[in-house]
Amino acid sequence: MAMHPIPGNESGPRSRTSESTQQLREDLHNLTQTIEELVSATADDSRSNIKELRQRAEQRLRDTRARLEARGERFYGDARETVTQQADACDRYVHDHPWTSIGIGAGVGVVIGMLIGRR
Repeated sequence: MAMHPIPGNESGPRSRTSESTQQLREDLHNLTQTIEELVSATADDSRSNIKELRQRAEQRLRDTRARLEARGERFYGDARETVTQQADACDRYVHDHPWTSIGIGAGVGVVIGMLIGRR
């Protein structure tokens, strides 16, 4: 069975994944940078500077967490949509080629039966 591109999916999951990976790297870099600033500011021990940097670090942490949660939900939705589309394509193939599907099923059954029979 040949794999055909899904109509309307020209951007592809790879480009979205690479964009998300880049955004994740930027978010983690920003968060790391803020934490490093916080650590270096504690060496100064000026109370106002520490408080300001702590607030910035907390805000970036909240922002990063929110973005990661949103990305996780988007990835789940994309994966669910892809699986649904693939299941629909498989269903169409079986309806369009019933005898081929029966032959494939029988062949797989024979192979599994032979493997189980070896034990």
